[in-house]
Amino acid sequence: MKRFFLIPLTALSIGMSAIPAYAGIFDDSEARKAILDLRTRLTAVSEQLATKADKPVILEQINQMDALREEIAKLRGQVELLSNEVNDNQRRQKDFYADLDNRLRKLEPRKVVVDGKEAQVDQGEQKSYDTAVAAFQSGDYAGAANALQTFIRTYPHSAHVPHARYSLGIAYYAQKNYKNAIASFQALIKANPDNAKAPDAMLNIASCYSEQKDNASAKKMLQRLRTEYPDSTAAKTAIDRLSALK
Repeated sequence: MKRFFLIPLTALSIGMSAIPAYAGIFDDSEARKAILDLRTRLTAVSEQLATKADKPVILEQINQMDALREEIAKLRGQVELLSNEVNDNQRRQKDFYADLDNRLRKLEPRKVVVDGKEAQVDQGEQKSYDTAVAAFQSGDYAGAANALQTFIRTYPHSAHVPHARYSLGIAYYAQKNYKNAIASFQALIKANPDNAKAPDAMLNIASCYSEQKDNASAKKMLQRLRTEYPDSTAAKTAIDRLSALK
């Protein structure tokens, strides 16, 4: 698209003033030359004006480029910031899942061997049982009795329950609470008659009756022990006790 520039009258006047006042007496060739000279000067002025007219456009473009460069720099900063945030989020997420995995592993059941049999025991279940056993082994029979009762009530189907009931009976016996001791031993025999501790539980029941001076009940239990578990070590002890009770 062609540009047309308005030439100020001052420029024309400047150009025209360059023509001598006596131009009217020039001949043809001189007049033509003067006109050509004038046109050349006018063209030069026009080109100067055109150049001056384009400068604002160029400056505007330069300003726009500077603005774009500044905007690009800002965007690069934002991209870098977002990239760091993404990396931080990924790291935090990774740490979160690692921590969650560790916690879940702690909650997962683990395999234990109880009385020669493999069983699965929850972490909380095992911890509760170990705490009760620790109290029992330390000689804190009152604390052990409470802890064992809580364990049996909380985990009635645990593989540790038979041993917990046996230990509970011993804890009561140590406190001379023979009634509760007998009840705990009987619960073991009823629920787990095939358990390795069942014969010993019967022998201990007989001991509880003897402590209460109930020899008749003691003899009855010892005889039952001989009949139901004849090959057990407890049965042999029962024979000796029966002889002493005669």
